[in-house]
Amino acid sequence: MYIFLVIVHVIIAIILIASVLLQSGKSAGLSGAIAGGAQSFVGKKKGIDDLLSKVTTVTAILFIVNSILLAVV
Repeated sequence: MYIFLVIVHVIIAIILIASVLLQSGKSAGLSGAIAGGAQSFVGKKKGIDDLLSKVTTVTAILFIVNSILLAVV
């Protein structure tokens, strides 16, 4: 059981790292700060950014739950 949880933990960690690194930055200089502020105000989040945000959230929750399970075992 412990070996299985460790393998799953490593896989989740790799997915979490990849999903965080693939996301676009919140600010890309001065023009990104102005346009990004307007986009976040209007709420236009499209396509791959939205998908990566959801994948990151789910993977982070799975990582925390798996960490707790490893600590208990």
